[in-house]
Amino acid sequence: MNTSSKNIIIIGPAHPLRGGLASYNERLARAFQQAGHQVKIHTFSLQYPGFLFPGTTQFSSEPAPKDIEINISINSINPLNWISVGQKIKKEKPDLIVVRYWLPFMGPCLGTILRIVKKNKHTKIVCIADNIIPHEKRIGDNAFTKYFVKPIDGFITMSQKVLNDLKIFNIDKPSKYVAHPLYDNFGDKISQEEARRKIGIEKDVKIVLFFGFIRQYKGLDLLFEAIKLLNDSTNQHVQIKFLIAGEFYEDRTAYDEQIKKLGIAESLILRTDFISDSEVKYYLCAADVVIQPYKNATQSGVTPLAYHFEIPMIVTNVGGLPGLVPDGKVGLIAEPNPISIAEKIQEYFNIGKDNFIPGLIEEKKKYSWEEMTNEIFKLI
Repeated sequence: MNTSSKNIIIIGPAHPLRGGLASYNERLARAFQQAGHQVKIHTFSLQYPGFLFPGTTQFSSEPAPKDIEINISINSINPLNWISVGQKIKKEKPDLIVVRYWLPFMGPCLGTILRIVKKNKHTKIVCIADNIIPHEKRIGDNAFTKYFVKPIDGFITMSQKVLNDLKIFNIDKPSKYVAHPLYDNFGDKISQEEARRKIGIEKDVKIVLFFGFIRQYKGLDLLFEAIKLLNDSTNQHVQIKFLIAGEFYEDRTAYDEQIKKLGIAESLILRTDFISDSEVKYYLCAADVVIQPYKNATQSGVTPLAYHFEIPMIVTNVGGLPGLVPDGKVGLIAEPNPISIAEKIQEYFNIGKDNFIPGLIEEKKKYSWEEMTNEIFKLI
C-alpha cells in the first residue's frame, strides 16, 4: 500500500469514553490527518459490562473533540451489533483499519467485525496490540485471542514482551515493535511552582509521583513498603512526599490497611479520583520524579507522559519498562522489591533531577507519532 491519501478507520475507545486508550486513539487520528489522510474512529456504545469495569464511570467529563469524526457504534456484548457494524464498514471499503487490542474479552466482538470487513477484498487491517496475554487472566483468554488474530494483516506492539507473546499464538504475520509515541496532547510543560499551586501541593518538598489507574500488578504495595524503609532510614536527608494520583481499579481496603499498618500516612498525598485530561499536566509537572514500581508490565502510557513533560523516572526491571528508560540517563531502574525501590529513590535524590534532564530531552526525540504512522504503512 502506498501512502497517498487513504481512507482510514480506527476501531477502539474514544470520546465519550475516557482513559489512556481513548487519548491514544484520538491522538493517532490527528497524526493520520496531519499526514493528509481521511480518518474516523468507531468507538463503543457499550465497552464493558459492569463486572469488567472496576472504576466509577467509563465516560469522560471533557468536551468531545471537534477535529475528529467519532462514531459511537460498537456494543461489545451484542453479536447482532457486531454483524451490523461489520457490514457497514465493509461497504465503506476503507483502505486501512487500525484496531486496538488490549483485552481478550474484546476478541469475539472485534474478531467478528473484522472478519466481515475482510470480505470486501480491499481493506487492510493492522492491530496495535497493547497486550496479547492480559495482566489478569480469565477463562477463555486464549480462545478469544486466537479468534481475534485471524483477520489481522499485521501487528504493531509497543513493547518487546508483547511482540514475543505473539509467538505463543504462532502468528505468521508481519509484526513490529514500535515505541509508544509521546503523549503530547495534554498541553505544554509548565513550571513546577505553577503546577503545585494549581493542585494545592506545598512547594518546599520533593514529590515522587505514582500516576494512573491503581491495579495490583502496578506494585503500589511495594512502593508503600519502600516508603516505610525510607522513613526508617537514618540516611534520608530530604523531605519526600509521595503523590498517589489515580483511581482505584480494585478494592482499596487492603491499601488503606497497609498504610495504617506501616504508619506512612504522613508521607502520602492521596488524589485517588480519576484525573481528567485537563488536569494531567499539573500532576506531572508538580513532580520531581515519576515512579512505576510495577510487578509485571508490557509498556506503560505513563512513560511517554513523563517524557513529554520531561520528568525523570524510576521504573522496575520488568517487561518493557527498562528498554524505555535508559538507566542513569533519563532515570533509574530498580528491582521489583521494596529494598531496591527505596534505594533507587534515595539514589535519585542524591544525584538530583537536573542531571537527568539533558538525557530526557535527547531520548524523547525517538518517540514521534510520525514514526508510528509510517511503520503502520510499512507493515502492510
